[in-house]
Amino acid sequence: MPHPQSNRHTCLSESSTCHPHDPIPQEPISIPRHSRSSAIEPSSDSASSKSSEYTSGSDYESPGTPATDPQLDEAIDQQKDDKTFVVPPTTPRKRRASTLLISQTPEDVRRILLPERGAETKEIEKVCCGGGCCFLKTLEEDPATKSGSPVVIPDNDAFRSLCLRIGPLSLDSELTNLVDLPAETVLFEKLLTDASPVQSTVQKHPPKFVTPHPPYEVYSAKVHHARELTKPGAEKRTYHYDLDVTDYPAESGNVDFVVGGAVGIQAPNSDDLVDEIFDLLSVPGYARDKEVMMKTSTGRWPTIWDDDKPRELVTTRRELLTWCSDVQSYPPTKPLLRLLAEYATAPNEKKILLYLSSAQGQAAFCDLRTGPHITIAQLLNAFPSSYPPLAHLLSILNTLMPRFYSLSQDPQSSCTREGTNCRRLIEIAVTVHETPNWRGGPRTGVGSGFLERIAQKVQEAENEGIKATDLDLRVPMFRGLMANPLAREFVTDGPMLLIGAGVGVAPFRGFVQRRLKSANCANKVWVLQGVRDSLLDELYSGEWGVEEEKVKKVVQSRRGEGRYVQEEVRHQADLVWFIINALDGRVFVCGSSQGMGEGVERALVDVAMDKGNLRREEAEEFWIRKKDDGQYIAATMTVHSRRHGIHEACDVALA
Repeated sequence: MPHPQSNRHTCLSESSTCHPHDPIPQEPISIPRHSRSSAIEPSSDSASSKSSEYTSGSDYESPGTPATDPQLDEAIDQQKDDKTFVVPPTTPRKRRASTLLISQTPEDVRRILLPERGAETKEIEKVCCGGGCCFLKTLEEDPATKSGSPVVIPDNDAFRSLCLRIGPLSLDSELTNLVDLPAETVLFEKLLTDASPVQSTVQKHPPKFVTPHPPYEVYSAKVHHARELTKPGAEKRTYHYDLDVTDYPAESGNVDFVVGGAVGIQAPNSDDLVDEIFDLLSVPGYARDKEVMMKTSTGRWPTIWDDDKPRELVTTRRELLTWCSDVQSYPPTKPLLRLLAEYATAPNEKKILLYLSSAQGQAAFCDLRTGPHITIAQLLNAFPSSYPPLAHLLSILNTLMPRFYSLSQDPQSSCTREGTNCRRLIEIAVTVHETPNWRGGPRTGVGSGFLERIAQKVQEAENEGIKATDLDLRVPMFRGLMANPLAREFVTDGPMLLIGAGVGVAPFRGFVQRRLKSANCANKVWVLQGVRDSLLDELYSGEWGVEEEKVKKVVQSRRGEGRYVQEEVRHQADLVWFIINALDGRVFVCGSSQGMGEGVERALVDVAMDKGNLRREEAEEFWIRKKDDGQYIAATMTVHSRRHGIHEACDVALA
């Protein structure tokens, strides 16, 4: 029996560049079904690399379930008999979230981890912060100290925003298993001789010792133009950037920007945040920009990916805090809290910080890490008597890592004319991910926030009649992931289906631009683009090349039929099956792995069960084989935490 949706199946429109007798664009209903034995055999020996899964970020910085669209609750129950289907009812079906939400608050986590449920440390490390069971040593109320010296809660908004539960903690409470005070691996020394003053570039470009692309330095790309792709009212703001890389230095191996590749953006911490931390640490103004000799005893910091060894560098405190240490993307650690406790002068603040660093405070520490987003500045505001030395604080902070973004065009054909000269441009798209900060305002990621500030400056200048090129705005970047799965598996021949949602479709624009250059019908390409509302957040509408409407289908989840992109995959079952079984056929998926990515994967399995006459296990194995052959490429992002967003778009989207 055919798939229940196949009777309503309509393929995407064919391109007018194809011969009218070419069977490829037509609905391939005459393609014979593969037998179970043949369908799971590798279909191509031309590609041997496996597709990878990107992990991130915004700056993907949101723990728990990301804000993805819910998907249709499949009512089709494929039974063990591969020829039998249960037809879904005709009444509207209930929609549900595409991911299973098991915890949303610290209270949920604590319910999961109750001791009477038999939870053990090894079992909870996957959902907790690690470091021991949350209820390993609960602090019991001691009658002898009940009327003694209770801990006074700090009276400030920052502390209240931490939502800490300290239980019967008193100044006399005995705490055990305190973490050791972290070693101080950074040292500042006065320069022996007065060096000639050097023009500071701290506001525009990182110091030379920041080397995310050794042995090559970070390139200062001039912003040629920036604009917002989404319309007012869209749930998320997405911006487009044209970066001038005409003078990008040559590298060994004749490396160049490629379609589907990604660039690394070395984004700084914001000036306001850096100054706030200086103020909270009582670093005097004259010392912030004064050159010092910095010595490290071990590690790669502050060079990112250089050798692990001691270093001596001439720098400034502002350079280090702006370009080298991440002060907002990672949750607090026990060594950090132990350091704050060491330098806290108020007894109540010191006790609370020691409690969070102890076995008795493990539950509260887990709540702190799994609760609202917390930054270094927020902790310093919450415990105002703690003034750790900047050098010691820099010794334990995470390195500020680059953010990766996929190219959204074919870099081999993008340039702009300036008289007789042609300036080479690369294009990226960036979605801004916001979360509330402890003051009640919005907080953006490191990379997306930095790039949004640039876009806002461009928009303000253009409103005053000033060109973006006259502002001399710069983006520190480097030629990054030019061999990621999107770039590696792109081919110039064979049919190609590109499935993406949100900013995940950005790299596919370059695919389409490259493929539409050829009139050869073997270069057929189709795009399924998932959006919430095409009037508000459809990206690059009208900018995909010749006859865009013939190769791209926009699937809206909040307007019209309210269909999601994974539902359209089932609707286009014949096209999917034809492409994946064609010579050099490719199916690319780009977007969030949770929600959209998982839904598309299930839809592809359903297509294989229907069109290939396979059982579910065989259909899953079929797509695994296609991944191994490089024909099915799922370049999706896994959002681990609000705080760990290193990769921004499908990119590699790699907040």
